[in-house]
Amino acid sequence: MGLGKDILLWFVQLRIKDMEFEKINIKDLLPQQPPFVMVDKLLYCDSQTTKTALTVREDNIFFDNGVLAEAGLIENIAQTCAARVGSINHKKDNNSIKIGFIGLIRNLEIARLPKAGETLVTQVNLIEEIFQISLVNATVSIGDEIITSCEMKTSITNRSNE
Repeated sequence: MGLGKDILLWFVQLRIKDMEFEKINIKDLLPQQPPFVMVDKLLYCDSQTTKTALTVREDNIFFDNGVLAEAGLIENIAQTCAARVGSINHKKDNNSIKIGFIGLIRNLEIARLPKAGETLVTQVNLIEEIFQISLVNATVSIGDEIITSCEMKTSITNRSNE
């Protein structure tokens, strides 16, 4: 089986085990370390879609004047992308977490900034992936309200955080 088929098979197995997402320690998937972690848990991940959750707290590094700042929303989206890649690498590379970078943010729309206690559900949908570069469509919601959306391009390096 080629690498693409291996990854697809792994995602199918993950999808079947949806209930196990809650058991994954998000810190095992991300190169970021506290206090810079902007994702609390992985909710869902398959070959096209990844969902994470973050409850906004006043001790968040991006919390300012009663709300999570714009940079916090952008970093939350980027870390949702990192959680997707981390899931793949966690399974294939024996816990190796690769470092990535934001390459492009396009069509960023922020309807409002979230307050302390609100839970963000961030969803990234893969548009295209070539080599180590991914283009996603992202939304951040609180309940049924979409508060942020954009396209984001990320690039993964061959370096790990170890």
